Amino acid sequence: MYAVCLRYARHQLEAQDLMQEGFIRVFEKLSAFRMEGSLEGWVRRIMVHTAINHYRKKAFRMERFGLEHLPEEPVSAMALGSLGEKELLALIAELPDGYRHVFNLYAIEGFDHAEIASMLGCGESTSRSQLSKARSFLQARIERKDVLHHAGKTSH
Repeated sequence: MYAVCLRYARHQLEAQDLMQEGFIRVFEKLSAFRMEGSLEGWVRRIMVHTAINHYRKKAFRMERFGLEHLPEEPVSAMALGSLGEKELLALIAELPDGYRHVFNLYAIEGFDHAEIASMLGCGESTSRSQLSKARSFLQARIERKDVLHHAGKTSH
């Protein structure tokens, strides 16, 4: 569950706080678990909601992202294929909070835009826009890493 919290936190201490808060909620709601589905999935959902509620309190709607200049293009499958899991997670961690939350909820947790909009207190179009901008940001970072990686190989 720590890995789930890390995806939503800005740093390790914040992830630890989120995990602690999430487990407090798990224990408070344990009697509500109906043994339908996996306990791990149920706990994961509580952790995600805990993280999202934490950031909603920080006025998600008021945050300014400053990445509107990025083009909205699909992410190249070749670019993603050249990254390892740790590298990809590190890039995701660099996303501004709003982008990172929508990307995690959509691409990793599997929520749709209506669910994300409800969780974050924004419109579905905002969720779609945040996802598009997160993908553009990631693509630009991936392509930059790929260029730097190839430049390093040719200079030897």
